[in-house]
Amino acid sequence: MCGACSGGRWYDEGMSERQDKLIVLTNDDGVDSPGIIAAASALAPLGSVLVVAPREQQTSSGRSMPPSADGVVNTMRKRVNSEYWDVYAVGGSPAQAVQRAVLLLSPRPPDLLVSGINYGENVGNGVTISGTVGAALEAASFNIPALAVSLETDISYHLSHSKEVDFTAAMHFTHLFAEKMLSLACPHDVDVLKVDVPSNATIETDWRVTRQSRQNYWIPFNLNEKEGPQLRKEIDYDTLEMDSDISAISELRVVSVTPISMDLTSRVSLPDFEQRLRRHGR
Repeated sequence: MCGACSGGRWYDEGMSERQDKLIVLTNDDGVDSPGIIAAASALAPLGSVLVVAPREQQTSSGRSMPPSADGVVNTMRKRVNSEYWDVYAVGGSPAQAVQRAVLLLSPRPPDLLVSGINYGENVGNGVTISGTVGAALEAASFNIPALAVSLETDISYHLSHSKEVDFTAAMHFTHLFAEKMLSLACPHDVDVLKVDVPSNATIETDWRVTRQSRQNYWIPFNLNEKEGPQLRKEIDYDTLEMDSDISAISELRVVSVTPISMDLTSRVSLPDFEQRLRRHGR
C-alpha cells in the first residue's frame, strides 16, 4: 500500500521491534529533493519508512494550509540505495503532506516523523517560517514525535536540488537522533527536536542541546512590488545567546539540537502577569 523500505515492502511479522517501527519522512524542498533521498537512506535501517512530501518546492511555507492546494496524491518510484521505493507526492504544503501521510496513507499511527534533510539551516526566530519545522509541528499536533533536520548551506542552494551538496554528515545525525527518539520517550513539552548541522560537519562533529535564538538570522532586503525580498545572513555577536542554535552553528561549529514545544505560551508567571494587566488602567 504505502512506501516502505526493503523494496517498498512492509516488514513481515516476527521481525525485530526496531524493524517494526514506522517512520514518516517528508521534506519541504519537495519529493524530488536529494535531501529526502539522503534521509530515506539514513532511516532505512531503523524501520519501515513512508515517504510523503510536497509535489513542488515549498520552502518557507511554515505550517501553512493553503486553500488553493489541490491535495492530489500521486505515487512515484525513487531509488534509495540499491532499491526502488514507492513514494508519495502531495499537491500541497509540507503540513498538508503530513496530514495526508497520517490520515490517509499510513496503516497505523507512525512512531516518528522526520522532516528533512533541508537545504539550509533553520535557526533563530525565523523557525516559524520554516516548512521543515512546520511539517514537524504538524506531526506533533497528532502527538507524533518529530525530528526536523537541516544542513547549513550557502543561500544559493536553498531553492535548489543541487547534487553538489554533501549530505553525509547530516545523514549520520539524522540516523543518530531518529534512533534516539525511537528508543527514548521525550519529556513533556518536548514535541519536536530541531537539528541543524554545520556545513563543515563530519560524523565526528560534536553536538549540543541549544535554545532557539531570539535573533533574526535571515534578514530580508531589496523588497519591491514585483519580487519577493532577497535574504542575507546577519548575526549580532554582541547580543547572541551563548547557548543558542545560532551560536552552535556559527561560532562553535557543532550540531545544534533544539527541543521545541507546541506550547507557545510565554514562560512567565500567568497570575503575576494578569495582576500587572489588571493594575494598568481599567
